[in-house]
Amino acid sequence: MAQCSGKITFYEGKHFTGRKLEVYGDCDNFQDRGFMNRVNSIRVESGAWVCYDHPDFRGQQFILEHGNYPDFLCWNGHNDHMGSCRPVGMHGENFRMEIFEGCNFTGQCLEFQDDCPLLQSRGWAKNCVNAVKVYGDGAWVLYEEPNYHGRMYLVERGDFRNYSDWEAHSSRVQSVRRVVNFF
Repeated sequence: MAQCSGKITFYEGKHFTGRKLEVYGDCDNFQDRGFMNRVNSIRVESGAWVCYDHPDFRGQQFILEHGNYPDFLCWNGHNDHMGSCRPVGMHGENFRMEIFEGCNFTGQCLEFQDDCPLLQSRGWAKNCVNAVKVYGDGAWVLYEEPNYHGRMYLVERGDFRNYSDWEAHSSRVQSVRRVVNFF
């Protein structure tokens, strides 16, 4: 799992009010730390983080980078549930990702080294991705909708032979971006 590479603070109230929980590494269950799963604001002081709406790194993913998120709508949340988080690994300068039309790395293939707000603008024929390869120490976010909207899924170094490997409910992907750590 990820190493300690940052600091994130969760607040029960909006605009950084109420009880808070400071996290410096993997946290598989907020309730084990005496913090209920209601999070209404977040301050990412360093690093990039993937947060989950359930304990044990399960459920919908939210990728948060350096900055302030005064209410749950700011991180694309539909409610104030948050149950676990972990830092995203650092990346080097030389990393890339390949997406594939078919499972097991078949069909059309397209390589990325930079963010892409609309896959179709790069010649991708469909609105779905069924396999991904991530090279180097980079991390990428796959979004169901164009312009980095909709459900998001984190993929780090490795081979993802099917959309279920990145815990998606479908193969729908229309935009991708790199995760950038700010310290």
